[in-house]
Amino acid sequence: MPRFDPHPPIRPALVTGASSGIGEATARVLAAAGHPVALGARRVERCEAVAAEIVEQGGRAFAAGLDLADEASLKEFVAAAEGALGRIDVVVSNAGDTGMGDAAEIPPDAFAAETRVNLLGAQHLMSLVVPGMIERGRGDIVFVTSDVLRMPRPGIAAYVASKWGLEGLARAAQMELEGTGVRASIVRPGPTATGMGRGWDAGRFTDLVQRWAHWGLARHDHFLSPAHVAAAIAAVVAMPPGAHVTLLEIEPEAPIATTDERQRGAPS
Repeated sequence: MPRFDPHPPIRPALVTGASSGIGEATARVLAAAGHPVALGARRVERCEAVAAEIVEQGGRAFAAGLDLADEASLKEFVAAAEGALGRIDVVVSNAGDTGMGDAAEIPPDAFAAETRVNLLGAQHLMSLVVPGMIERGRGDIVFVTSDVLRMPRPGIAAYVASKWGLEGLARAAQMELEGTGVRASIVRPGPTATGMGRGWDAGRFTDLVQRWAHWGLARHDHFLSPAHVAAAIAAVVAMPPGAHVTLLEIEPEAPIATTDERQRGAPS
């Protein structure tokens, strides 16, 4: 059995997309668990406010602007985070964009823009932090993907394609990093109540949900909270050395059904 360490080493963590939603919740949970946390997002003022709250509660936090589509921004953010907190030992690659559009209708430049954030930015971030983890023989990188891997949804083609690419990147990394002490993990959440998509046209969004229901992709109207996903990410990171959580799926629990509702839903 692995030996319990009563004084585990401090493991600075970096979280992208940390200005709201899953990223913000993850930064708070990791900080509460004792990780110094670097928060990055395009909405730097919001990241700074969250970091200030973490510090007020006794944690360590650093915040700065981060645009995953900008290589210079990525390099500057990682360098500043390590200067403030030390060598990064945990990375949560969470930031992502999504827009509406079928595969044949979305403008190529819009498709490329989503891919730059959701996939290419994640790979660039890996290239900046993982080599140092390998040198030290320890590290965790957690990729937040989506249940569109298991249940692709129509009408958000760029998001689906980029998340499939991200999970492919993570799967390749798991094999490439085996034996280095660096763990690449996938957390695959289902529908989550975040700010993503709130700027969409309400009428088009209603039509989109109806399309999802047509394909059996909207069984009920409950959503995960960002805190649910953050708890899953924290559990993956906290796994003791010697074990590797390769994939963790988390879905919203359905509302409690009546006996009649359960009977109507039972197969005949």
